[in-house]
Amino acid sequence: MNNKNLHTSQECSIFVGEMIHMEEKRTIIFDLDGTLLNTIDDLGYACNYALERVGYPTHLIHEYPAMVGDGINNLIRRALPEAERTEENIMRVREYFVPYYNAHNCDYTRPYDDIPELLAALKAQGYQLAVASNKYQAATEKIVNHFFPEVFDVVLGERDGVERKPCPKIVFDIRAQLPGDVLYVGDSLVDYQTALNAKVPFVGCSWGFVPRERLKAAGVRYIVDQAMDILTFT
Repeated sequence: MNNKNLHTSQECSIFVGEMIHMEEKRTIIFDLDGTLLNTIDDLGYACNYALERVGYPTHLIHEYPAMVGDGINNLIRRALPEAERTEENIMRVREYFVPYYNAHNCDYTRPYDDIPELLAALKAQGYQLAVASNKYQAATEKIVNHFFPEVFDVVLGERDGVERKPCPKIVFDIRAQLPGDVLYVGDSLVDYQTALNAKVPFVGCSWGFVPRERLKAAGVRYIVDQAMDILTFT
């Protein structure tokens, strides 16, 4: 196991705000895109399809990781030419994006290495598992159920009338259903800020859409390079 940048003592804390002992935690919240699943190809193809239908230039798939992380509308906003980033144009593109993505969101999406094994190990240890995503709720539920059937106790995405991450409301809503202390695992600075706002411990993962160097520069104290390293914190 790669223990670089990890504390291995269960009595020491990883903390945001107050100290919390790891053995007290019974819930682990995971981000979805870039943490559990590599979704970038399906997101990129859906966005390119929608952009092309409305008459805008498309992007190379490898350019999309820099555009994702805080909801479909913000993805579309970043994908549009700078002078065209109006709410009206975003909604025009979204009208094509959503039905295409609904039909194709599992075409190329795959779990990252060892994620299924990690989740099985956590369930065997008695942890409650949740997903907190900025992807709209219907797609979040469909994708989680497809790749991880009957694994997660709570699955929350972007919902009407609820501010998306980094607003901590999604964490509070999960904790209302799964009481007790939590650990939040994510790959992005949006996830880190969500954990800060919710005052819960955070572990960053380096295999997602944000490079390790950016996570570290932003102040993320604990970063794992392999999925099974998360077991170090349980």
